[in-house]
Amino acid sequence: MSVRTSGTTATAGGRPSGGPPREPSPATAGAADAPGTGLGLDPDDLPDGLVVADETGRVICFNAAAARITGIAPEDALGHPLEHALPLQDIEGRRWWRLTDPYGGPAIRRGQPERNLLLGGREVLVSARYVRSGPTGPVQRLVIALRGTEARRRTELSHAELIATVAHELRSPLTSVKGFTATLLQKWERFTDDQKRLMLETVDADANRVTRLIAELLDISRIDSGRLEVRRQRVDMSAAVRRNVQAQTTAGQRPDRFLIRMLEPLPDLWADPDKVDQVLGNLLENAVRHGEGTVTIEVGPVSDATSTEGTSVTVSDEGPGIPEESMSRVFTRFWRGSKRGGTGLGLYIVKGIVEAHGGTITVGRAPAGGAQFRFSLPVAAPAFLA
Repeated sequence: MSVRTSGTTATAGGRPSGGPPREPSPATAGAADAPGTGLGLDPDDLPDGLVVADETGRVICFNAAAARITGIAPEDALGHPLEHALPLQDIEGRRWWRLTDPYGGPAIRRGQPERNLLLGGREVLVSARYVRSGPTGPVQRLVIALRGTEARRRTELSHAELIATVAHELRSPLTSVKGFTATLLQKWERFTDDQKRLMLETVDADANRVTRLIAELLDISRIDSGRLEVRRQRVDMSAAVRRNVQAQTTAGQRPDRFLIRMLEPLPDLWADPDKVDQVLGNLLENAVRHGEGTVTIEVGPVSDATSTEGTSVTVSDEGPGIPEESMSRVFTRFWRGSKRGGTGLGLYIVKGIVEAHGGTITVGRAPAGGAQFRFSLPVAAPAFLA
């Protein structure tokens, strides 16, 4: 038999040679030959690395992704013993093929789960499948899947950034809480009632900041794991918008900074009222903190005839807006539009909440030049009917 991969053929004698026809690899031959599938896959079409060894342990397939991940040219691997062609080691420096002994170990084994191994100083994610002639027969094919560690490194980097952000955001309020409480405990009699109240109000505000950060972290965990629960109830979006604007004015914003436009009648909306408040609160706070001028909130039915019936909310400001090149990153973690504070997690959570409701959210430029966020929520059904 012969298998051509990456422009090189491993012949039955084990030596690579050129060959005009491209034959399917053992890993894909079944799919290519199965009637009606029409797949005709070549090993080089696979996104992950594929290495196949025959019953003697010699490499008969080494696709382009495997060459890219390992840095080994196919002609240097094809026809060679697997242990020499792919000299993998575990993190303790032990030779992996001798350690796992795929051809001589217990006949009930079916493969090896994915693990992080070393190959010439680079880390590679490796999993193996033992193809046997029968339930306990000898290994006829050893199929190895290879993946780079770039995605895992990106995840680890994201986690490290999250930890660093959380540590930074917690340090300031906790330092304040610790300082004021220690001062009050040591010198309680020296302060007037007004001074005590001011200190306690500061402690309360910082404690609320810590509580909010912890809630954001829990939301991120639920969004990333797909476990964000939506408890649908009937929501009056007009009242929700007015309630969140009132919260902003109570916090010190001028009432005339907000303009509410209602396009009624609105369809009945079933959504999670707490999470709707969270979305509105984040968008309004974002407009107040990073925008300028009047903050306009428009509420109306979804006007796009191709969309599902629902309610849309648009929040826009008159600030400098978001640069065109940054709009694709607005809803990612840690994105900050300015240096005016914030964790950079709010809009990521907003997007997760809206999508958990089956809705959509977009960002663009407002008519007055500022940022414009628009989210739409479908009518949906109450929780007891869902």
